[in-house]
Amino acid sequence: MPITDKQKKLLALLANGEFHSGEELAEALGLSRSAIWKQLNGLTELGLHYTGISGRGYRLDKRLELLDQAKITDGLDDNSRASILLLEVHDQLDSTNSYLSQKLHHGDASGIVCFAEHQTAGKGRRGRDWVSPFGSNIYLSILWRFPQSGLGEIAGLSLAIGVAVTRALTHLQIEGIELKWPNDLYSQGKKLGGILIEVSGEASGPCSAVIGLGLNVHLPATEAEKITQPWTDLGRILGSKKISRNTLAATLLNHLIPVIADFEKTGIAAYLDEWRAVDGLKGKPACLYIGNQTIEGTVQGIDDKGLLLMERADGTVQAYASGEVSFHNATS
Repeated sequence: MPITDKQKKLLALLANGEFHSGEELAEALGLSRSAIWKQLNGLTELGLHYTGISGRGYRLDKRLELLDQAKITDGLDDNSRASILLLEVHDQLDSTNSYLSQKLHHGDASGIVCFAEHQTAGKGRRGRDWVSPFGSNIYLSILWRFPQSGLGEIAGLSLAIGVAVTRALTHLQIEGIELKWPNDLYSQGKKLGGILIEVSGEASGPCSAVIGLGLNVHLPATEAEKITQPWTDLGRILGSKKISRNTLAATLLNHLIPVIADFEKTGIAAYLDEWRAVDGLKGKPACLYIGNQTIEGTVQGIDDKGLLLMERADGTVQAYASGEVSFHNATS
């Protein structure tokens, strides 16, 4: 269900996490108190929950910091600001990747950045849904064109993007982030985020990519019930320490944009050492699923092309370019 203008005004009032009387909300929105109650109930469809107490009013169960285009732009460094053609913040999209894929196919230029507060059809790998409650996490996509590179030459981009995200989180003093080949972010064995890159173009160039990032900042428990694997979010990692979503958004762009812009020159080689330093799979027994094939073994890191190295029971080591990795009985 699309978010309405009334709901947007209601959220702007409730975002501070304080109690607001029904009378106050009704007056501000020009609605009856019974209509306000209906608007509040509609918020649950966005993954938001509220508390109502007689004599005190209503408040959101979790304070919201809504994304603000001006605040994100103010947090960008000069290089990122110069490289970004357009930065958009949407209340709601089906998915940020789908939105920019449409722009890509319509011929839009490189350097468009898109955030959404809520996704109605967020995408993970292999068509899985990405749980996307309103105003809680980071849903980000970047459209980029690579005029000098073919599809094979940007094959390691997801690993470089993973490195850029770990750099950004380290800059914000968030430690202990691990990467799971080829495109997941983990903390203490639990999934924190994921990268989804959709490419198009020619084998010998040029090509284009829509680079998507989903990062859990605050994932409400009621929404997390839909997730079928161990998960975490930045709120659980940081404890009492708070993080601004707008600061986080700008910091991510300050680290993502230079990596993407330089990738045609550097390739994956510039990021191998950093990726290996935070490899969360190396040395672990795992299963690699490629179509209907299951390969069991021990992960031995990545090779210099970013391919996954698996050691089989007979001691042989083979490199794989694609597949889904499952470890510790978790569903990838």
